[in-house]
Formats: sequence, C-alpha cells, structure tokens
Amino acid sequence: MPQLSPATPQLTVPVHDHITDAMKAPAFLRLSGNVVLARFETMKVYAALGAVRALLERGRVVPGQTLVDSSSGIYALALAMACHRYGLRCHIVASTTVDATMRAQLEVLGATVDQMPPSRSLRLDQERRVRHVRQLLARRTDFHWMRQYHDGVHHTGYRELADLAAAALPGEDLTVVGAVGTGASTGGLTRALRADGRTVRLVGIQPFGSVTFGSEGFSDPEAIIAGIGSSIPFGNVRHELYDTMHWLDFRHAMAGSVALLRQHAVFAGLSTGAAHLVAGWEAARDPRRTHLVLGADTGHRYAERVFARHAEASDPGALRPERIDELDELRPPWAVLEWAGRPAPPAAVVTPESEAVR
Repeated sequence: MPQLSPATPQLTVPVHDHITDAMKAPAFLRLSGNVVLARFETMKVYAALGAVRALLERGRVVPGQTLVDSSSGIYALALAMACHRYGLRCHIVASTTVDATMRAQLEVLGATVDQMPPSRSLRLDQERRVRHVRQLLARRTDFHWMRQYHDGVHHTGYRELADLAAAALPGEDLTVVGAVGTGASTGGLTRALRADGRTVRLVGIQPFGSVTFGSEGFSDPEAIIAGIGSSIPFGNVRHELYDTMHWLDFRHAMAGSVALLRQHAVFAGLSTGAAHLVAGWEAARDPRRTHLVLGADTGHRYAERVFARHAEASDPGALRPERIDELDELRPPWAVLEWAGRPAPPAAVVTPESEAVR
C-alpha cells in the first residue's frame, strides 16, 4: 500500500458525544464578497446548552431537577435536548403555534408539554403562557424557571460561537446582522466579539408590532412575530449594543427567504431571510466590512406560509428601506434607523407592572 505524502492533508472528523454538539455547529457560507452566512439547524442550542451548563456549574440546578419555560418552538426543542444531555427533566408551556411535529419531538425526548389553546393575538398567547408557568411554579417549588427572555445566563453560550466566527473570519471588521428576538444571540455574540477587541457593528431586525424597538403601534397581520420580535418587554435585549435597526414587514422577510433559497440553495427560516435582505443593503453601503448574517434555523416551519407562496415573492433587488431619524417617523413596510446605542423605548423597559407577565 503506497505511503501518503507528507503534503497530503489529514482530515480530522469529530465524533460527537451528543447530537447537540453536531446541531449547534454553524456552516459558514460566503454569499457575496463581503456577506457571509452562519447557517444553523437550530441556533438556540447555544443559548440552551450555555444556560444549562452555567446553572449546573453554579449549583442553581441539580441533575434530575425539572427545568420549565414557555416557548413558541425552537427554544423548547433546544432546551429539551440540553436536558436530555445533562440528565434533567423538561416541562414546556408551548405556544398555540407549536405544531404536531415539534410537539412529538418534545414528547419523545421526554419533555412534558402544556400547550395553550388558539388565541386571537400573540400577545395574549405570550401572557397566557407566562401566567401558566407562574401557576406551575406555585405548585412545584422544585421546578426551575429558565426565563429565556430575561435571564442573562442565556448570553453565555454565544461565547463559543464568537470563537468560531473569529476563526472563520480572522482580522476582518465585522457587522453582525440578525433578528433581535430575545436578544441573546445578537447580544451575546457581539459582546463576546467586542470583548476580544474586534471592531463589531450590530445591525438588528424587528417586525412591525414588536414593543422591543418601538414598533408596537403597527400591525402586520401576516407577520410571524415569534422569534423576531415581542409583544412584551424582554430583559435580555441590551438596546445599547445595537448600532442600526431595521423594521421589515412579512412580505419583505419572505422576499429575502425565497431569494436565499433561489440564489444560494439555502433553505432557512423567516428571520434568516430578513437578515439576508438587510445584509445585502448594508453591505452595498459599507463594502470594507464583512457582514455576518445569523441564519437561526431551517425553513421547515415556514414551508406553507412562505415557501409555498414563492411566486408571490418580490425581487429583493427592487426593495429599499426608508431612512428615518427618529422613531416617530417609523412606517411600514421597511425602515432603517441609526440606533447608535439608544436606550430602550418606554414600552420595552421591564417595570414592576410588566414583571407580572414575565
């Protein structure tokens, strides 16, 4: 058998001990000269794994204990897998939007699920879920509430992602582009990169109808707000971290998602599509920086509401945001504001009153 030449590269292929290690690893894909997509199967595995590890290390939870939280789906699956890995029990108070496929996965993983009934609004759904969690905690003092929207421990897992991004894109000035959601992914990643001395701009994305960055006065009937914005204040959003904010309606996010699949064969969720659209606009105006797009999940949840309607999708090249200088100028369908580290809008501040629905 011939000997391998010393110049022949030796491949190192990891064999993982648990599926969460494989699922959390992003694939970095260059979409254009200065736009790179970090594509995940489920990015929230970083938040759930990092939080559970930190809580175990600090003694705030112990093996065998039950972790509980409310979720619209993706965090629920990530938490159930983290509990599976570390020998913890999991209880999910699920949104009405959680489908049968997701619920079946949770139950097979050993999680117990209480699902909310159909609701006339996502705000009512969120409030109803949190009230139910509080009722559970009143009866079961051994439960630990993960509070993915408010406990800063969910930022910790993104330290590892920052190291991977730094290795994939060494020495480049970065602009991180991603949906805000709970604030943990964009916030945790950017804080870790900046702590390493990287020059990082943070561009956040919100839907109309979210209180997080002041668009609650608008309504977008087709919007899937879960995972991108919120109808209640989130303590994990650090508003001062954001340099630029974009607000997009459903049609614009759909255009980005369909274009990402059509142009790059990447089947990704609605928040990724929105980030793809925004990153293209931002990158054209700042060609010296590398724009890192966070592709939080795959497109399976959006097959019917987004991809089955691909013929309706607009050409993203023809879409432009309206530049605004103040929040009171905000208007659909796409607006951009230099946020420049402003504090949270009044409705997004967590107060004793809003604490009741946390």
